[in-house]
Amino acid sequence: MAKKLGLRETYAAMTRGVNWTPSYVKEEEAFPYHQFEGIKIHDWDKWEDPFRMTVDNYWKYQAEKDRRLYAVLDSFSQNQGHLNISDARYLNAIKIFLQGVTPLEYMAHRHFMFISRYIPGPGTRMAALCQSIDELRHTQIEIHSMSPYNKYYSGFHSMRQMHDRVWYLSVPKSYFDDAVTAGPFEFLTAISFSFEYLLTNLLFVPFMSGAAYNGDLPTTTFGFSAQSDESRHMTLGLQVIKFLLEQDEANVPIVQRWLDKWFWRGYRLNALVAAMMDYMLPKKVMSWKEAFELYFEQQMLDGLFPDLARYGIKPPMGVEQAIKEKEKISHEVYWTLYSFGFAAAFNTWIPTASEQDWMTQKYPETFDKYYRPHFEKAQKIADQGGRFFMLGLPQLCQVCQIPMLFTEPDDPGKICFRSTTYQGEKYHFCSDGCKQIFEWEPQKYVQSWLPVHEIYKGNCGGPTVPEVLAWYGIQPGDNGEYQGSVDQQNWANWHKDLATV
Repeated sequence: MAKKLGLRETYAAMTRGVNWTPSYVKEEEAFPYHQFEGIKIHDWDKWEDPFRMTVDNYWKYQAEKDRRLYAVLDSFSQNQGHLNISDARYLNAIKIFLQGVTPLEYMAHRHFMFISRYIPGPGTRMAALCQSIDELRHTQIEIHSMSPYNKYYSGFHSMRQMHDRVWYLSVPKSYFDDAVTAGPFEFLTAISFSFEYLLTNLLFVPFMSGAAYNGDLPTTTFGFSAQSDESRHMTLGLQVIKFLLEQDEANVPIVQRWLDKWFWRGYRLNALVAAMMDYMLPKKVMSWKEAFELYFEQQMLDGLFPDLARYGIKPPMGVEQAIKEKEKISHEVYWTLYSFGFAAAFNTWIPTASEQDWMTQKYPETFDKYYRPHFEKAQKIADQGGRFFMLGLPQLCQVCQIPMLFTEPDDPGKICFRSTTYQGEKYHFCSDGCKQIFEWEPQKYVQSWLPVHEIYKGNCGGPTVPEVLAWYGIQPGDNGEYQGSVDQQNWANWHKDLATV
């Protein structure tokens, strides 16, 4: 009688056991992409997947999660659950998530499928295949979970068009464009380390807790449904790094460069999350500063990088600056979003007095001194019947594509501005980190599609604001001030009606 295979043996049979050596083409022709980065791999069998997930177990596991998810979504829709969220202002953060994050899930799906075809190692291919399927599932469940809001609130339409065109969405889009145009090992490092560790820890954990606290059951449910997948993905990221470091000492400086680059790129991308957490949650769970200290400083800086030190890996470039910026980054980003809200596909508003007092409590060294005066002045303009908007076009960083809004690490009163010249052209950056990344790969970043530049070139629908907004796909009611908006008026009327029932 044949012995039943254990989990380890079954996984080996379902991955290594179905691998083959090409006989009618050379191996470098079948797998042409894994050598040009300079990475040296001596033994693909050293790849270890701690989850040892086989396809049959994977489908059963995911199917059960889907049954639970869609039962919650059906109940939410049938019972008009959208009326039970804390405030319609909250949904503007979800609009940013749908426009900025969900399309990235689909891009990850496509490129992990590419990796699963073109990486020689069978274990790595299997891990990439499972992650590709995960990312496609995440795209679908995020769209389904947010679709009930599209019936009642503005800004939930045309997310694919907006992701490709709108100025603030060029920040996440350029991040993934950078990753998918890199080599396979850099892509794995960029997404499995930077995107999964940094963004997942700071978005799918504290922000999803904020969704629960604000009564957003669909977002909370898909967040928890995806979190077990994200745990696998984060483990894959650590496995990728350790596998590369253990294969050859020559890989160490290459991996260090990637960690430096993708930490900084991921950190800059998280600036949007910082503003969402501090300003767009009517009921707040924790500040960006607290989340950064817990999920980066304690878990990664004190946990992950000491573990990698034995391979010769140092904490990535820009860590010290990121720690200094935790006191101010959310305020600088939100003020910029507020100032240019007429050209965004969501509403912005002046924080209430109690919300500003909360900021004072969480940011005692910076908020009252540097940022409360901005909102007080904006409130005076609003009290006189106006609304403050910055009508000019901002200068953008050539690498992260964020407007030049960040201040010097040690001086919140001075804009940080860096520049360099390449082949006779001058390029501008928001930080030393972005400038350094450009200087490592200038041929790549001189090609950046910068929204402001393209507007000046006439490539964004026309020379006027209405023409640009139409090209973006932004419709009346999607943008501008929240007070007096369609969403605010509908919300007030719905709850007025509920109060009389």
